[in-house]
Amino acid sequence: MAERAILLTGCNGQLGFELRRALAALGTVAALDRRACDLAADAAALRRRLDDLIAEYRPAVIVNAAACTAVDRAETEPELARAVNARAPGVLGEAAARVGALVVHYSTDYVFDGLASGAYREEDAPNPCNVYGESKLAGERALLASGARCLIFRTSWVIGAHGENFARTILRLAEERTRLDVVADQYGAPTAAALIAETTRLALQRREEAPEGFPLGLYHLTAAGATNWRDYAAFILAEARRAGRVLKLTEAGLRAIPARDYPLPAARPANSRLDSSRLQHALGLRLPHWRQGVRQTLRQIFEL
Repeated sequence: MAERAILLTGCNGQLGFELRRALAALGTVAALDRRACDLAADAAALRRRLDDLIAEYRPAVIVNAAACTAVDRAETEPELARAVNARAPGVLGEAAARVGALVVHYSTDYVFDGLASGAYREEDAPNPCNVYGESKLAGERALLASGARCLIFRTSWVIGAHGENFARTILRLAEERTRLDVVADQYGAPTAAALIAETTRLALQRREEAPEGFPLGLYHLTAAGATNWRDYAAFILAEARRAGRVLKLTEAGLRAIPARDYPLPAARPANSRLDSSRLQHALGLRLPHWRQGVRQTLRQIFEL
């Protein structure tokens, strides 16, 4: 795959930034930001733009890291979320199918309602509880129906050194406040963008080496273990202090509250745990515990 071209959308997001580095080991990466490829454009304009890009770069693989991830904003601007998250993956898949390119796409734990008692598997029936989840599920289905060969990775609670995320918010608030209420009845696995990017690289490499050994389709991709938002925040504070950060907020100042006491425009699933067994079996690996990836990402943030 060393001489192949890879088209990457959403290159400046926290996942896109890590993908640029990881995918460079596989070929020439054409990294596209929103100005170069706006997935919010109407379908006809997006088709024309994708056809031009494909003609220029002749990619063997198209990796779509672009998404409208503002969960609460999706409730007030649903058309934007549906354009980027639902319609665009299908248009992208159609363009890829015309030239035989493989598509890699990323989805979310929010396609589930969070009512299950255990970790969700790929065959479990989706039931989104907000517009963002609805739009991402529609995007999965549009891509699968497009005729393109594709890999779809559902992930959760993404943290990267670049871009906005929960960890960065906690670090900022910890410098300003002595008390903070954090939801403690929603569970998931914080997953480092670097882990998602490296696993993507490995999956593409495995497909190149032995396509029959790594089937196309839908996979869950999250770090091992689980936590809630309050305990996750406490871990972030502990790592920051270990790194010498001076913070006003202590763990004692983190008050655990139920989600009902912190109402937001978009409902969140109480259970965001995803079972990544299928992916681990296909790749012959064990995904690391969430603490490992978060710790490594925090170190990068502290060095910025």
